[in-house]
Amino acid sequence: MSTPQSLLIRHAEIILPNNESMIGDVLIEGRHITQIGQEITNATPSREIDAQGLTLLPGVIDPQVHFREPGLEYKEDLFTASCACAKGGVTSFLEMPNTRPLTINQSALDDKLQRAAQKCLVNYGFFIGATADNLPDLLSAQPTPGIKIFMGSMHGDLLVSQEETLEAIFAQGSRLIAVHAEDQARIKQRKQEFAGITDMAVHSQIQDNLAALLATQLALKLSKKYQRRLHILHMSTAEEAELLREDKPSWVTAEVTPQHLLLNTSAYATIGSLAQMNPPLRSAYDNEVLWQALRDGIIDFIATDHAPHTLEEKAQTYPNTPSGMPGVETSLPLMLTAAMDGKCTVAQVVQWMSKAVAVAYGIANKGEITPGYDADLVLVDLKNYREVKREEVVSKCGWNSFEGWNLTGWPVTTIVGGEIVYDHGQLNTQVRGQALTFS
Repeated sequence: MSTPQSLLIRHAEIILPNNESMIGDVLIEGRHITQIGQEITNATPSREIDAQGLTLLPGVIDPQVHFREPGLEYKEDLFTASCACAKGGVTSFLEMPNTRPLTINQSALDDKLQRAAQKCLVNYGFFIGATADNLPDLLSAQPTPGIKIFMGSMHGDLLVSQEETLEAIFAQGSRLIAVHAEDQARIKQRKQEFAGITDMAVHSQIQDNLAALLATQLALKLSKKYQRRLHILHMSTAEEAELLREDKPSWVTAEVTPQHLLLNTSAYATIGSLAQMNPPLRSAYDNEVLWQALRDGIIDFIATDHAPHTLEEKAQTYPNTPSGMPGVETSLPLMLTAAMDGKCTVAQVVQWMSKAVAVAYGIANKGEITPGYDADLVLVDLKNYREVKREEVVSKCGWNSFEGWNLTGWPVTTIVGGEIVYDHGQLNTQVRGQALTFS
């Protein structure tokens, strides 16, 4: 019987589950963390990393990404996206169903899982998408973190905007429901009001704060009626945050993206369509209210909504420009830079980007640096700053909305299941993640 590979990380500043930190060592044997201490002397590891001056965090679990495979691989695919994850310290992801074909039944889910097993450098899970008539699939498909409902900002079968159809989904089963909360009727009306305007800043007026609030109110109403586990994806408005501050049942969670915390409508003037996404960017006031809601626990965690498009597509004239931006390479440095700027603490970033996600989706043994937990880890440099550069982007789309930003907390080494997948700028593309399971 062969001895499992072992790895000893020495002299790191380790962020512990109790929100404290210590300078010490972490021993990994096989896929798991086996020992943590100020100085581990009873081990003969296969490999050592001297992490002097670096900070060791649990790997990021990104709970909302669009990796475009199958069907849209010219924008991104599971291999390129997982390479971008490894570079960004993201060791697990949950991917959305708006691929081609749509992920709306067991066979489509199985196909994605098989593709991921062959291509993904990091761990993976896939949502199943709701349509008006696939309730049996929503009840039976597995493994999946939950049901994704597009209440707005969608065309075709994945648009589920009628209350009676939504209620039928909420009424049956117990699986988590994650909603893209924008009111389609409001969006349709506003599109007519602003027809003919090609200034893309109008995007935030068409899909305005009220469109988001109306949909979140409806989802919350149905969740309360059936006490159904609800997750609100990429919350973007002050109004939604205040709604949850007043009325948030224990079974409801919410997330926010770095871009909705750090960018606002002023970005249209500087980066144009690279600022266009759904739900849209909001005001500086919304930024601040969302930050406070996150710090107060009203919003539970961070997701990127990584949704790349080609530069050619983004170069079209509004409203033909597609909505979405990449995010997995920069989300952790963005949040750690915010921590260094006093917006939050490093321990809070760990909670929002790792632990809280694992708890919300029932992902066992991830999100903490604890003996027995999976060795999904990232060493980051919090002492040096580096600019976001287009030529360094790994994502297939080849651009990033935060180009030119000077960030700290860049990953130096990323570890997935005890294997080094990224180290000092080099990817180990032989590593493969595993399918996540959900309780």
